[in-house]
Amino acid sequence: FGHEKGAFTGAVARRLGKFEEANGGTLLLDEISEMHPSLQAKLLRAIQERAIDRVGGNTPVKVDIRLIATSNRDMEQHVRDGKFREDLYFRLNVVNLALPGLRERPSDILALAQMFADKYSQHNGIDPKKLSDEAGEKLKAHHWPG
Repeated sequence: FGHEKGAFTGAVARRLGKFEEANGGTLLLDEISEMHPSLQAKLLRAIQERAIDRVGGNTPVKVDIRLIATSNRDMEQHVRDGKFREDLYFRLNVVNLALPGLRERPSDILALAQMFADKYSQHNGIDPKKLSDEAGEKLKAHHWPG
């Protein structure tokens, strides 16, 4: 949530937090299931009030953001196990997209590999190249854990 100058030792300047930096846009909360319970309460408050408090600040800072939260866990089970706040889960779970792992959708492998090859060719100023058949076979044979 950021901090004000002088809020603690070493705070030599105001620092905007991720919520303020994302104001008017989108903030990605990656692996939300790993968030400590005390931070879950602060996040819920920020979502409900649409405002954050910088450390050392005197007034709330209004924010207008879209949140995207990701997790590789069964969040409903995480809630049942008491590891994630139910109220926060229901605030975040407005649109739920289940994306199967790449190993479960092998038809996407070559298209994604070619897209990344083209992207980084352009980024590095070199002519794009088509993936070789050998490279394609190796990519399709990979287990793709994770």
